[in-house]
Amino acid sequence: MTHRIGIIVGSLRKASLNRLVANSLIKIGADSFVAEIVEISHLPHCNADHEDDPMQVIVDFKKLIESLDAILFVTPEYNRGVPGVLKNAIDIASRPYGQNSWEGKPVGVISVSPGELGGFGANHQLRQSFVFLNMPAMQQPEAYIGNAGDLFDTDGELVDMSTVAFLREYLDAFVRWVGRCRA
Repeated sequence: MTHRIGIIVGSLRKASLNRLVANSLIKIGADSFVAEIVEISHLPHCNADHEDDPMQVIVDFKKLIESLDAILFVTPEYNRGVPGVLKNAIDIASRPYGQNSWEGKPVGVISVSPGELGGFGANHQLRQSFVFLNMPAMQQPEAYIGNAGDLFDTDGELVDMSTVAFLREYLDAFVRWVGRCRA
């Protein structure tokens, strides 16, 4: 069974290191799953006033999340935490109360940073939301991609072969995780 996996990138910058990693994941995993980047830049701010009569963009986003077999979050770290735009997307799909589009959705998280710590704080802060929203998160292997600015060529291709090998192992584990969760 081929899983349909959504990749949510926590950085809005078109040339972000996180988007480069997400695009690399799609290429590396092409034989194992079907993946697409789920855009979040167009989402409005989460606002309880929208819950009774949600905007179409919110309805469409929630339906897309529900249609996917699993989600991979690829995120930078801002000030030792999750970027606001990513937290906003999580909140939008979890509302209104009792209509959580994330419910039971298998997830993984890869944090990416130009620094050495690889987004450790954002990775773990994101996992707190997973627990509350009943999103079973793959625990191992963990993925913190540090010094990410050194991993790509000038065309945005991942050229560090040890990172390619690590991401392939991560994706293989993730596909097995999704299979166990969806069984």
